[in-house]
Amino acid sequence: MTTVLPPATDFAPTELPSPPGGILRVATYNIHKGVQGLGPARRLEIHNLGLAVEQLDADIVCLQEVRRTNRREAAYFERWPQVAQAQYLAPEGYEAVYHTNAYTRHGEHGNALLTRWPVLASQHEDMSDHRFEQRGLLHVQVRVQGRVVHAIVVHLGLVPGSRIRQVAQLQRYIRREVPDDVPLIVAGDFNDWGNQLAQMLVGFGLLEFSGASPVFTYPSRLPVAQLDHVYARGLVPLSLTVPRGRIWWRMSDHLPLIAEFRL
Repeated sequence: MTTVLPPATDFAPTELPSPPGGILRVATYNIHKGVQGLGPARRLEIHNLGLAVEQLDADIVCLQEVRRTNRREAAYFERWPQVAQAQYLAPEGYEAVYHTNAYTRHGEHGNALLTRWPVLASQHEDMSDHRFEQRGLLHVQVRVQGRVVHAIVVHLGLVPGSRIRQVAQLQRYIRREVPDDVPLIVAGDFNDWGNQLAQMLVGFGLLEFSGASPVFTYPSRLPVAQLDHVYARGLVPLSLTVPRGRIWWRMSDHLPLIAEFRL
């Protein structure tokens, strides 16, 4: 067992400006299971991630690689939270929804959604394309300012062919489960090197804000690719940004991605 020192007092994320009324802010973040590094050098980052998620000030936060249980890490880190990571990361007043994608030797991990708005319903669908990768989508219905918004959290596969089949499955799922006339958000880690899936997503109405310069999220220390995305249907995309600074690349191998939409 190792002792993990509390975060330094100057080690805190920069607070982001709050969105004005009528704007929906959505963030997606692959948190790398709350731990960074390998072997004896690995460090627990879940406490810093809790501060960071709060500072995002997003109406909806879509998380990937979230642990509910891990017996090995709980025994290794003295400050391992006593509650599931989704619950631990939810700021005060937020509701957390989690579903497992993958079962491992020491525990499990999956997708989560945190929201400051009331949750109406949630469900999960297995998206595993082969036996070496356990993948899934988390679908949550949220009431935002009196309107029902559907949000789907995804973490697609590492194999290009798998991702294409998973997007086709996503399209079938949306046709089956999401009415055409309600706002829809699809966010997460698409593992989409080179933005190969964007055209498929546009084909069934999912759009992402496109600015003058690219928004890279991976790897966090020196980002060269946008693997994380926030697509929407029935909402007007306004902006797409990533926060900068040492705190962000220290906590995970991905940077969080923040999108704003007009309701």
